Amino acid sequence: GGDEVWLGDELLTSSAAASDNSMQESLSVALIQPDLHWLKPTANRDHLAALLLDIPSQTDVVVLPEVFTSGFTEKPELISGDQKTMTWMKAQASLHQVALAGSIACEIEQGSDSYFVNRLLFVTPAGEVFHYDKCHLFQMGDEHKRYRSGDNRQIVEYKGWKLLLTICYDLRFPVFCRNKSDYDAMICVANWPAVRRHPWRTLLQARAIENQAYVLGVNRVGEDGKGLLYSGDSMAVDFQGDILIDGKEGCESVLAATFSMSLLQRARQQFPVWQDADNFHFS
Repeated sequence: GGDEVWLGDELLTSSAAASDNSMQESLSVALIQPDLHWLKPTANRDHLAALLLDIPSQTDVVVLPEVFTSGFTEKPELISGDQKTMTWMKAQASLHQVALAGSIACEIEQGSDSYFVNRLLFVTPAGEVFHYDKCHLFQMGDEHKRYRSGDNRQIVEYKGWKLLLTICYDLRFPVFCRNKSDYDAMICVANWPAVRRHPWRTLLQARAIENQAYVLGVNRVGEDGKGLLYSGDSMAVDFQGDILIDGKEGCESVLAATFSMSLLQRARQQFPVWQDADNFHFS
């Protein structure tokens, strides 16, 4: 079943399963921590294509940062090429036989009107596309002025693993990220500035511990067009909060980790915190 989210009187159900969904004991993941070219989608796609050549063979899922074609901008109209990026992601997923995830500024046309969302795309090797639109917009960066927020969570099931998709600022909201026995790992893509690297690192571990789930946090490095610095600190964290891989501060990296379903299930059985969790509904 999907995650149930109450919005007033409306109940939305959000879940998706890829066609390649046979249960796999291990899930091999790769995190790409790049420097980004400011507002240059073509340059970023080319650069990331080169970094993708360094992922280990037999990788299942590769995660790119938030707005990986541009850097975090409050002027999404300056970026074009949503369809080019989608075509690129499908081609890279097929080439490397991986599911590829990352967010872009995406323009949505609605009749004679249009608006932008910060959309996390999850593209399978078969060309299936699932998406999540960022729900918590970063008001301190004026994201809410130019983007429209999403209104529900998204959990994608791939190779038997249930993956919660989140973007950057979502990480600060534990109710939104609460595991209601509906996911095994959480993916968080980000452009999280270095000045707040301690909260980033702490929150990734906190979300893993409280939800008894693996957590992937993927961030960029370098300096953006507004002068903000990014330290990276991309991490994979296990269900006890232990760091499995840790991106070197300020350096481009291609990181790899393997998740174990049997270890996760054993931990949940031996220490079943979930059975005492509080019940609630979003409103």
